[in-house]
Amino acid sequence: QVQLVESGGGLVQAGGPLRLSCTASGRTLSRYAVGWFRQAPGKEREFVAAITWSGGSTSYTDSVKGRFTISRDNAKNMVYLQMNSLKPEDAAVYYCAAGPGLASRPQLYQHWGQGTQVTVSS
Repeated sequence: QVQLVESGGGLVQAGGPLRLSCTASGRTLSRYAVGWFRQAPGKEREFVAAITWSGGSTSYTDSVKGRFTISRDNAKNMVYLQMNSLKPEDAAVYYCAAGPGLASRPQLYQHWGQGTQVTVSS
């Protein structure tokens, strides 16, 4: 069983940066593609970014392109989401998820973390 743990959330001013981290226990994360999703109150969970197991390919939702960067360090069993130029509309609970391939649909990910809150003040 893969257990994912997110960290790095918090309160940041609009325009500022924040880096989220995702690690796994129970199994190495390097076997999986990893996606980041977010869910704001009253809204559905939405895709943010994803990266293949090797880090060779990435995918982003349009609203974060040019501002967010997903990366991974398999030697450290970590996946990161660097978020720059944050906007109030980026505020949400952010989840990392692991699955067999690069995908934007949450149903294609088998393992999920508990989430970390990101709050952006205007």
